[in-house]
Amino acid sequence: MRRSSTGGKIFSGAVIVLSLLLAAILLLHRFIPNRWFNLGSLIETFLPWFGLAVPVLLVLAAIRRRPLAIVCALLPGLVWFQMYAALIPDKHGGDGDFRVVAHNVNANNTDTAATAATLLAAEPDVIVLVELTEDQRSAWSEVLDQQYEYSVSYGTVALWSAYPVVDSNEVDLDLGWARAFRAAVEIDGEPVAFYVAHLLSVRVNTEGFTSAQRNQTALLLGEAIADEQLDRVVLAGDLNGTSQDRALAPITYQLHSAQADAGKGFGFTWPADTPLARIDQVLYRGLEATGSDVLDATASDHRPVMADFAFS
Repeated sequence: MRRSSTGGKIFSGAVIVLSLLLAAILLLHRFIPNRWFNLGSLIETFLPWFGLAVPVLLVLAAIRRRPLAIVCALLPGLVWFQMYAALIPDKHGGDGDFRVVAHNVNANNTDTAATAATLLAAEPDVIVLVELTEDQRSAWSEVLDQQYEYSVSYGTVALWSAYPVVDSNEVDLDLGWARAFRAAVEIDGEPVAFYVAHLLSVRVNTEGFTSAQRNQTALLLGEAIADEQLDRVVLAGDLNGTSQDRALAPITYQLHSAQADAGKGFGFTWPADTPLARIDQVLYRGLEATGSDVLDATASDHRPVMADFAFS
């Protein structure tokens, strides 16, 4: 009996420690240093999934029927709920004045027709594409130019619009090739600054979460958006990071997430077969987001995203 009691206390103590650690990670993730293997950014990329540990801890606590262990196991659940509960309900607010669809089409995607059909089925007013090769751009032009009078492209990123594109310029990310640009689109007489971007990829390997170049491109893009003179701004594309990743703070501190404000759930987009993170974004300011969705998977390894906006 003594051994059983001692073992029970150790078991309950372990549950308590793990519960408090999980609560601390969720609540204080901003303070987890990136000094070692960019650990903070790696955790923030998949932070919502840490909630899956809560029911496991509750079951383990209930096995020993220790009130303190049960209470401690509930704590990370409460923190997770406080962080993410607002994302779960459907917040669609009806039709907007214009619709944006954005998609990383994948440089190896040869099924342009089927991919385009998925995007066009959403009836967007503006289509943003990233990771386009030269051959793909020609193929997409053949499909989209028939329905969209205006288009602009720089390097591997492009935009098609049903409304006039009155101005555009590359956003220099200091890479030596174009992966971002700004286009002023006049929608029903209202100017909107569209930023199209494909930030550099990150890797998880023996060196940890390698993201230094991605972080630098985020900083430069954030500076460009900060200098924007138009009040209405939409940023769409593949940012290779979630909105909680601190490295994207130069961008996310300035803009709102259409998915968070007008979507339902987390809106994960990557990888397409089993999405684990939302790294494809539509962010905005000076507008009202009235809807946000993730479209069906295409031949890409990313899922397309859609957002509706109204002039507020």
